[in-house]
Amino acid sequence: MRSDVKHFLCRIEGGIATIALDRPERKNPLTFQSYAELRDWFRDLVYADDVKAVVFASNGGNFSSGGDVHDIIGPLTRMNMKELLAFTRMTGDLVKAIVNCGKPVIAAIDGICVGAGAIIAMASDLRIGTPEAKTAFLFTRVGLAGCDMGACAILPRIIGQGRAAELLYTGRVMTAEEAERWGFFNRLVPGGELAAAAQEMAARIAAGPNFGHMMTKTMLAQEWSMSIDQAIEAEAQAQAICMQTQDFVRAYEAFVAKEKPVFVGD
Repeated sequence: MRSDVKHFLCRIEGGIATIALDRPERKNPLTFQSYAELRDWFRDLVYADDVKAVVFASNGGNFSSGGDVHDIIGPLTRMNMKELLAFTRMTGDLVKAIVNCGKPVIAAIDGICVGAGAIIAMASDLRIGTPEAKTAFLFTRVGLAGCDMGACAILPRIIGQGRAAELLYTGRVMTAEEAERWGFFNRLVPGGELAAAAQEMAARIAAGPNFGHMMTKTMLAQEWSMSIDQAIEAEAQAQAICMQTQDFVRAYEAFVAKEKPVFVGD
């Protein structure tokens, strides 16, 4: 998996890809270029066996301030409908790429996490925050609808319909304490421990059955649109496929030998 990206930071080590937006002096806003490169990078991740988990990190005390006011918001006010739809489809494609990348994604959230930054956090599988984290879906505060990049579909699944509706209608900040209590954050850690906590969680996941994690992520995304009967059948098929992997055999043999299994991902 390539780490030679131009519009965000990327480091791949020990099966863990750590990425972050790289404009800390402006609280890490997104640009047209970083949107597109992140979308393409997550799409490529589907085929990368060397990456088993992703940490989307904060940088300089902040996660992301969302779309850059000067580089994105200004130009959008001068675009025609066809150009605007191309842009909104591109931003949605980033969310779809994260959801469909086949690898668990952990968002490590410190400071400002608003607008499209909050959407990236929402699209991740797991979220660790700090007490200083401030998350807001700001779209109505700039005259737009709260239904941006899948927010009306995904956010209610995480924190509930009523809470999501409040955040999307008002654009207000969700405090770190609220985010943890409502289930948006899996847990809170002090700011100085955030990076280590995210890497520890990623390492624990990366040490597990990589193919099994891919199947889990796939089912988590697909089963919301299934009936219970359909979901049970889909999981039966998914689990039968996983039972054909060598990791399943390794787990059995390690149990018999009273050893800890070492998963390879095949």
